[in-house]
Amino acid sequence: MTGVEENLVCAYAFDDEGRARGLDWAEFKNHAADSGARYWVHLNRAGGEAQHWLWKESGLDRFVCEALLAEETRPRCDPVGDGLLLILRGVNLNPGADPEDMVSIRMWADERRVVSVRMRRLMAVQDMRSALDSGGETWRTADLLASISARLVERMGPSLAELDDEIDGLEEEVLTAQSHQLRRQLHTLRRRAITLRRYIAPQREAMARLMNERLSWLAENERARARLRETADRITRYVEDLDAARERAAVIQDELANRLAEQVNTRLYLLSIVAAIFLPLGFVTGLLGINVGGMPGAETSWAFALVTAGLVVVGVAEIYIFRRLGWI
Repeated sequence: MTGVEENLVCAYAFDDEGRARGLDWAEFKNHAADSGARYWVHLNRAGGEAQHWLWKESGLDRFVCEALLAEETRPRCDPVGDGLLLILRGVNLNPGADPEDMVSIRMWADERRVVSVRMRRLMAVQDMRSALDSGGETWRTADLLASISARLVERMGPSLAELDDEIDGLEEEVLTAQSHQLRRQLHTLRRRAITLRRYIAPQREAMARLMNERLSWLAENERARARLRETADRITRYVEDLDAARERAAVIQDELANRLAEQVNTRLYLLSIVAAIFLPLGFVTGLLGINVGGMPGAETSWAFALVTAGLVVVGVAEIYIFRRLGWI
């Protein structure tokens, strides 16, 4: 963690026309002290100064501060007065991390400001910073909220497409690959799909509730509402894709189970045929092997050859009968 991001990840002030200007920590605190200031600040939850500013200087309700700094969160959208508490999740694209280990962003938004808090780095926030630094656009609170939400959802696309491609590959391999290999891959894919859906499905509900909110600063911004609508539609499609992926994985698992059962039945059938062929042969050899007096051919030199030939004839006759019956 760099010293710059120990408390403040980024901060931007907005003028009356909506143009952004980057701020450092000291500049931001001075700017935010103005009750009419417009800004977006993105804080690191682990920073002591960031927590102190939220509790003591931000002017946010205690309930909002607790939600922004909570250890565990789930996607939600709650109106509080003339503002919104919005908690969303994005895929974890940090080096060495699993995408399904989703990262949360907690946001408070009202007419003049957005306060967001993170625990781990989010690439969607980096995208947003690049857009603000490039200039050329004007921003309002609703625009920021819509843009961050959209970038979070857009970043999910490649991970879900990769999951879908892997399931396509399993469908092709199910008839050729070794069963133990498929079982491991299938288990991993189903776990990933279940984990992703666990967080994305509640996010769909949060986005739907956000769309239905009638706060003045949100309802009047048609550009932001159009982007939120598009984001809500996209995340609904992602949830449907995850449901389809789980169903396809279940079909693959059923096919794999049928294939394994067929292999076992084939082997058991083969063993049954072999046992049926050798059962009478074993009976004859066992009978001739008893150690009692009066065994026929015991003193005859050609008796063994005769018995062997007889066993061969019986075995061939059994195979012929089994073929006629369609057993083999």
